[in-house]
Amino acid sequence: MSRVQYNMALSGQPPQELNFWQKLFLVLGVLGLAILLLASFNLNFPNKPLWLSLSLTSISLGVIGFSWSIYGDKYKGVKNDGVWFKSLTSHGLWAWVFGVLITIFYVVLYFYPQYLGLNSEAENTGLVALFDPLSYALSGNPASQWFMYGTLYSLSILIFGIKFIWKYRHSRYEIIRTISVMFFQTAFAFIIPELMARLNGEHLQLPYYDLKSIWPLNYYNFEQYRIDGFLNSGAIGLALLIFGIISIFVITPILTYKYGKRWYCSWVCGCGGLAETAGDPFRHLSDKRQIAWKIERWVVHSVVVFVTLMTTAVIYSYLDYDTSKYWLNKDVFLGFVASILTLVFGWVMIFRRQELQEDARYGAIGYFVIIIGLIAIHFFWGNSLFLFQAETLRTTYAFLIGSVFSGVIGVGFYPIFGSRVWCRFGCPMAAVLGFQQRLFSKFRITTNGGQCISCGNCSTYCEMGIDVRAYAQKGENIIRSSCVGCGICAEVCPRGVLKLENDSPNGRINPKDVLLGNDVDLMNYVNQKK
Repeated sequence: MSRVQYNMALSGQPPQELNFWQKLFLVLGVLGLAILLLASFNLNFPNKPLWLSLSLTSISLGVIGFSWSIYGDKYKGVKNDGVWFKSLTSHGLWAWVFGVLITIFYVVLYFYPQYLGLNSEAENTGLVALFDPLSYALSGNPASQWFMYGTLYSLSILIFGIKFIWKYRHSRYEIIRTISVMFFQTAFAFIIPELMARLNGEHLQLPYYDLKSIWPLNYYNFEQYRIDGFLNSGAIGLALLIFGIISIFVITPILTYKYGKRWYCSWVCGCGGLAETAGDPFRHLSDKRQIAWKIERWVVHSVVVFVTLMTTAVIYSYLDYDTSKYWLNKDVFLGFVASILTLVFGWVMIFRRQELQEDARYGAIGYFVIIIGLIAIHFFWGNSLFLFQAETLRTTYAFLIGSVFSGVIGVGFYPIFGSRVWCRFGCPMAAVLGFQQRLFSKFRITTNGGQCISCGNCSTYCEMGIDVRAYAQKGENIIRSSCVGCGICAEVCPRGVLKLENDSPNGRINPKDVLLGNDVDLMNYVNQKK
């Protein structure tokens, strides 16, 4: 018999004690984690394939079984499940303990992998060694800390994706996009790169390449060693390099125009995939204050400027070294960069200026002047591009953004700042796609202000910190650069006020239109819109 919620509070009932099955599956999952923990303390398991299989299977069955015991006998539809009463999901003690433990893991993973058993001069030990059999089976190489992490990362998206599907099983959209994320992470981010590494030999040296990772997210793809790897791999390597460039200037804008940034951030991206699945219990913790929105805009776009400068400096640093490989010379390359930035800046300021906030216009002008000014300084006064060495820019970006922000803070702070803190404040790919979504995409979330009862569920569960209710109350389309189109706001709305649509770009942004259910000329207005 399905459980009935008698408490009518919007926040749901306080969490109940664990039943027998939940306790059983919890113990099973903990046993799997215990094997990994023992391996971390250098316990040498005699049959590593067996123990690794037992560990991952135990963890998977524990999470999936626990999810089934929670959602399996409930009616379809989103339940709040007392998230504001649980210590783990309401900034309580367990939230801080969990956040600290995950943060410590990321610090060790990025900066002290030797404590996980990584050994570049001899055989691996500890936790990394436990994953050696799987790594040999896929790539033919011993495991690294990144292979170990990739395995656990992909497994997390798979098993918590099943939990997410059970929770939102009433929504076809949520089911399909979750399956999409699970597929792209497992195939394109994990298995295919490992198989590519296995193909490498004397005549083929393909870089380890995640096909769905696009610049500026994969800023490292244009470093000299990777470009050399592409060019030295013949037609296959050249095709991958061309695909990477086309992805930036052609594929990404077209898909964003048609579907908004959700095609990547909610359907493909591994970072978003982890946030949506494993991070789902923490989505309501996203900061909704206006000050957070202002900080978000300045920080994330500053990251885009940083990665643009860094990538330009890195490519510039190795051009002209080998004219047989790099036909593009340094001056032509800088001219190309300056031209692209000038065209984009000019188009925005001439045709889309009215759609930007005043501080955004000033910020765009300021950043444009700084970048063009630095290029001009190089042309007339110096040899050091952007006043810094390329390696300095690269290592600084890799440390601050690629490691600390995306890993340590981005995932370790799920229980504190919500599941999309990296996507909101640090991801350059999200910023670039958001820029395109805001200015020329067909995507929007339409609202019916006359049906809104101001319950606030939509704003509460928006993981990007958008005050959705403010738009819904006015019947105003939601066009925000930060919106990833996850659709949860529409799923938790009890009145069906919100709807994700891909329509004409004309008339998307309507801050002066207020549609109320009792407006006399409402239907005439709607018909005119059509």
